[in-house]
Amino acid sequence: MNKFDEAGLNHKILVAIEELGFATPTPIQQKTIPHLLKSQDDLIALAQTGTGKTAAFSLPVIHQLDTTSNDIQAIVLSPTRELAIQITRDMEDYTKYMKEVYITAVYGGDSIERQIRSLRSGTHIVVGTPGRVVDLIKRRVLKLEKIKWLVLDEADEMLKMGFKEDIETILGETPKERQTLLFSATLPYEINQIAKKYMRNPQEIAVAGRNSSAENVDHLVYVCAPNRRFQALKRIIDATPEMYGIIFCRTRRETGEIADMLVQDKYAAEALHGDMTQAQRDHVMRRFRKGTMKLLVATDVAARGIDVQDLTHVVNYKMPDNLEVYIHRSGRTGRAGKEGLSVAIVAPREMNQVRLVERKIGKKFIPKEIPSGQEILRHRMFGYIERVSAAEVDEMDLADFMEEVNEKFADLDRDAIVQKFLALEFSRYSKAYKNAPDLNVSGREPAGNRGGSGLMFSRFYINLGSKNSLNPPKLIELINRQQGVNGVKVGKIEILKKISFFEIDSTYEKELLNAFANVDHDGVKVVVERTKSAPRADSPKPFGKRKFNRNSNENRFGKKRHSRGGGGSFRKRK
Repeated sequence: MNKFDEAGLNHKILVAIEELGFATPTPIQQKTIPHLLKSQDDLIALAQTGTGKTAAFSLPVIHQLDTTSNDIQAIVLSPTRELAIQITRDMEDYTKYMKEVYITAVYGGDSIERQIRSLRSGTHIVVGTPGRVVDLIKRRVLKLEKIKWLVLDEADEMLKMGFKEDIETILGETPKERQTLLFSATLPYEINQIAKKYMRNPQEIAVAGRNSSAENVDHLVYVCAPNRRFQALKRIIDATPEMYGIIFCRTRRETGEIADMLVQDKYAAEALHGDMTQAQRDHVMRRFRKGTMKLLVATDVAARGIDVQDLTHVVNYKMPDNLEVYIHRSGRTGRAGKEGLSVAIVAPREMNQVRLVERKIGKKFIPKEIPSGQEILRHRMFGYIERVSAAEVDEMDLADFMEEVNEKFADLDRDAIVQKFLALEFSRYSKAYKNAPDLNVSGREPAGNRGGSGLMFSRFYINLGSKNSLNPPKLIELINRQQGVNGVKVGKIEILKKISFFEIDSTYEKELLNAFANVDHDGVKVVVERTKSAPRADSPKPFGKRKFNRNSNENRFGKKRHSRGGGGSFRKRK
């Protein structure tokens, strides 16, 4: 299928997508659309974000809907409400001229009563997050016994977020003869297990190598001391005035802090994280899409579903816990055949993560020097001069003022005028970078940290013990449930009757204390404090030799997250 009209899609769909600028199907669409129109076999499709997955499954499903029936015929599950909203909006665009098709999205941030009314009035397609879908099933409002298609979009992300049990609950409510379509950027072990248990004769298609990144994305690494990370970020931004990108942080708190500091330093930046209302998020995204705000500071969860073209950069303020998350992050840039850059700012001890990512994506990171103050001034100055030289002048607009302007400059020669214009333009940068220190450090591990994994461990106290049914696996699970420290390396664990002690990678001391600032465990307010013992190098047998992260079977199977997909609705009515 080289053109959309070759697939035999409904004429109304073809008109709508032509208006959207759809000319040639993307590789995932070329392979998926004909399969779904001709075959009842289940499908596993491997594709990165930004490859046109939504249209790949939406167009053939919409084409085959029985619009004479009010039954729900398709359900699409996504990991976040942002992605659910994006999918719904895309589907509305595809059905612009199909007044008889109704689509309902269920997600957080809206009235559940409104959502229930929307479902009861009849809809053909439901798009939602697993947690909210399960909630509506339990309320007996959402009935899936007549479902023909079930789509798991970004299935790897849903499993990482702990939705396996919810997904299994939803699958159990659908008829066995449904067609299951699983879309994922990667194919971890857990995806294979889902496929074996719940899919019938699944056909597998792929449009890129597994665990690979886009070919037109280059990966850059800057190495600095951990306490110089923010200064390094600012220098990278200042040396790249054309940057239009997402800065990924690990926690909501960190996201807010970095965005606030950037705004205080006069950068056009805003935060996007889970503590914001839907109205706030929509406002931020409108500004970002229009380009009036060029730097979006976001958590991985909040960024799911963001579909913004022409991003030049993705910046990893800190590398993610999970290697596959890096693939998702870097896939935000370099879309539609354009060049993109994925930037990692790391401390020397984090270079091991960089090496692991290199093996995962099959590409080498390009080591870069953090720009000096002089380099930044030179780069911006000559960029400014080029823009001035290229500026088009309308002499008619200026003619009335030129005589007076020349009089004002009569006492200044050419060099003096140029110097004054440059001084006005670059005073901010010259002050900021006067006598600025070199932020670059070696990417090699400090000698005292070598041998073993190269980690230093810090010891913490927690006010839970065996009396609270705590044991090492449960403690690790408790740590992994907290955003920002999931998957962190854990060292020695000592469980006592009423209290316990544990060690984690010293890099994440601040994140751990922030993560446990407001946590309850079985009705007990959890208190975590740093002990006075100095950090120690990794021991021969730390508990953290097995990395208990969201890829681990212990953490992901049968464990519900505390916060699920939300409970609102987003409905198309013609």
